[in-house]
Amino acid sequence: MIAVLVVDDDPLVRIGLRAILDAEPDLEVVGEAQDGTEVADRVRALGPDIVLMDVRMPDMDGIAATRELLTALPQPPKVIVITTFENDSYVYDALRVGAAGFLLKRARPAEIVQAVRTVAAGDSLLFPDAIRALVAARAEPANSALAHVKLTEREAEVLRAMARGQTNAEIGASLFLGVETVKTHVGNVLMKLRARDRTQAVILAYESGFIAPGR
Repeated sequence: MIAVLVVDDDPLVRIGLRAILDAEPDLEVVGEAQDGTEVADRVRALGPDIVLMDVRMPDMDGIAATRELLTALPQPPKVIVITTFENDSYVYDALRVGAAGFLLKRARPAEIVQAVRTVAAGDSLLFPDAIRALVAARAEPANSALAHVKLTEREAEVLRAMARGQTNAEIGASLFLGVETVKTHVGNVLMKLRARDRTQAVILAYESGFIAPGR
């Protein structure tokens, strides 16, 4: 059973998400919060696997709440941020601090359910076009974060495939590698980039200029 905490300042959104998730046999909403200030305590008390986190809340937004979870707790849950607009700069900042992905509030119920299952299984929820747009919109100069990172040619290929939103199985098929081999390369990339997950690795690849946002 995948335990989910729903965090949103709109009670109608919380009711809707609970109804969608509780209708699935392998998902359970174990609690709700209406502001980021409540999240850490609810997580400690309820132990969810996934937090669906609104990015815009009045007292503590989803960015600060995500950062608090991932830095203060030894084994934090995975965070999926939910937003009204896919080009919301709040989403980009939440991904940078460690959210595993994002969902639009207008997403279909099946998409919400699949997103929770995907992240619970250990994958990141990447939308390549949206992330490229978010990075390009920042218009920040490329940093040199990858300048001293020595990726092998294969690891570089895997990082580019990750930026295209490919799963391990899809990367394996495109590079003629076994899934376990791909997992090893992904793990090496994350370790070398000191990235928490695939999403952070991809954002770092864009910000450093290793991958151009327009490509």
